[in-house]
Amino acid sequence: MPASLKKNVDLAVKEGNYASVSELFRDAFRIWENERLIQEIRESQREAQNGKYKLLRSLKDLR
Repeated sequence: MPASLKKNVDLAVKEGNYASVSELFRDAFRIWENERLIQEIRESQREAQNGKYKLLRSLKDLR
C-alpha cells in the first residue's frame, strides 16, 4: 500500500472513525460491492428499456 494511503488509513482509525484497519477495509469493500450492484442494476434497466429482456412466467424460466 502506498505510504500516503497507509497514512490516511491510520489517521481514520486514530480519529475513531473505525475501530481497526480491518474494519475500514471491510466497510470499503461493502461500499465497493454495493456500487457494483447498483451499476449492474442500472445496466439491466437500460437493457430492459431497449427491449433486451425475457419475460419470466415462473421460476423455471430462470434455467
